[in-house]
Amino acid sequence: MNKKIFKSYLVPGVTAIVLVVVPAVLFKLNILSMYVAGILNLCAIYAMMALSVNIICGITGQLSLGQAGFMAIGAYSTILLNQMAHIPLPLAVIIAALITAVFGFLIGFPTLKLEGDYLAIVTLGFGEIIRVVLTNIKNITGGPNGKSFNTLLTFYEIPKYVILTSVLVIIIIFIQNFIRSSYGRAILAVRDDEVAANANGISVFRYKMIGFVIASFIAGLGGAFYVWHIGFIKPEQASFAKSIDYLIFVVLGGMGSVTGSVLAAYVLTMLQEGLRFLKDFRLLIYPVILIFVMIFRPQGLLGTNEFKFTKIPEYKERIKSFVKKFSKKNKTEKTEAEK
Repeated sequence: MNKKIFKSYLVPGVTAIVLVVVPAVLFKLNILSMYVAGILNLCAIYAMMALSVNIICGITGQLSLGQAGFMAIGAYSTILLNQMAHIPLPLAVIIAALITAVFGFLIGFPTLKLEGDYLAIVTLGFGEIIRVVLTNIKNITGGPNGKSFNTLLTFYEIPKYVILTSVLVIIIIFIQNFIRSSYGRAILAVRDDEVAANANGISVFRYKMIGFVIASFIAGLGGAFYVWHIGFIKPEQASFAKSIDYLIFVVLGGMGSVTGSVLAAYVLTMLQEGLRFLKDFRLLIYPVILIFVMIFRPQGLLGTNEFKFTKIPEYKERIKSFVKKFSKKNKTEKTEAEK
């Protein structure tokens, strides 16, 4: 029992504290630059969006292509609530996320009765509608030129890092506990087999809606924190291309893996920044990585599993095994080509 508590609570808890406190101290001592802090803050926001998509696609088993639209709603709602209604920023962020969840409910109510490609097309259309509306109501949103939103925290990376990373950790803990709850088990049953779930008395539509609303709420939080971090938002943030970016994080990390989505969001975001010297050619990173993953690891980096620090030695062995298998395959192909 003590060992179970140690693995389930103590190790993740200590890890979360270390991830929040240690980098913040390094930033304060100027060991790590503010540029790095800014990148890590952006990683945290994209990780929230990846989790939002993963709840729908990986956990609920539906395909949504409109999460960028929900993000934009959260971002613009935060600006309007803070600047026009003069609501304090922390409260404005929460209300903006709730507004986004309401939009999720309104969109989900007629569409979640659809499945597969049909739901994807409807959510894609919703995202484009949001983008067009935000572009045309210039008096409120600033139109295609976007809208600025500067707060004191916009220019201070260390407090933002602590807040964003803490919120991300809370979201991860919430999702993992939600999955283990009776509601989470019911959603997983719906994902695996809707007919069997319905036959066992599980309301398929109800649990789909719960997953969709939670995902919308998290996307709203991501949008609120994005505009708070960047200090600017454009209707293009609701575009189809952005929704695909967030979906790529989930596919790479593993459908249904909470920590896998977060890991993929951090890796891909930092990789893009690290390869900035390649200019526009760095945009080829996503398709190349996806092709590589789909060929050699179609289930994603972690599949449906979760990352655990207690299993790091096991992960090292898997990586070594994968590298050996890959190199052996290349040698075999070269030998056959020479013959």
